[in-house]
Amino acid sequence: MKSSHRFPRLPSAAGAVAAALLLATAPGCAPTGARTPVPVPSPAAESAAYCRALHRELPDTVAGLARDATSPRSELTAAWGDGAIVLRCGVPRPARMSDPQAHAIEADGVNWLLEQREGTGPRFTTTYRAAYVELSLDERFAHDSGPLVAFAGPVGRTVPATV
Repeated sequence: MKSSHRFPRLPSAAGAVAAALLLATAPGCAPTGARTPVPVPSPAAESAAYCRALHRELPDTVAGLARDATSPRSELTAAWGDGAIVLRCGVPRPARMSDPQAHAIEADGVNWLLEQREGTGPRFTTTYRAAYVELSLDERFAHDSGPLVAFAGPVGRTVPATV
C-alpha cells in the first residue's frame, strides 16, 4: 500500500517566507528589530503640536544618512543612519542651559546649546524656541556640527522663536 502525503500549505508558507524576505530588503522597509530605539519625550500639548509640525518637515537624508524608523514610533522622535543622528522634540529644558559658561552655536538662524558627551558625539538642544528640540550625534560628528544646517529650516518654520 502506497502512502501519499500532501503538504497543501507548503506553497503558501514558502510564498510567505519569500514575501517576508522581499519586504525586508525593499528600500524603506526594515524588519521590526531594525528600528532605532529612541525614548519618547512627554511635552505639554502646545509643544507637542509644534513637534508634530516639525516631524512633517524633517528631511529624508542628513549628512548622507537615510532616515530610519524609530521604536516606539512617535511624531516626537526621528533618526538617521541607524541612530547616528537622533532627534527628540519636546524634551525638558536642559539644566546646562542655565550655566553662563555653556557653549552655544548658531546654524542658519537657529541657536543650539552644545553639550559634549563622554564616549560619544555631541548633543545639541535648541534655545529660545517654544519647544526644545534635542539632536544627538554619534562620535563621527564629534567635531562636526554640519548636520545642524539640515534641521535649521524645519525648526525655524515649525517651532516659533520665543525672543
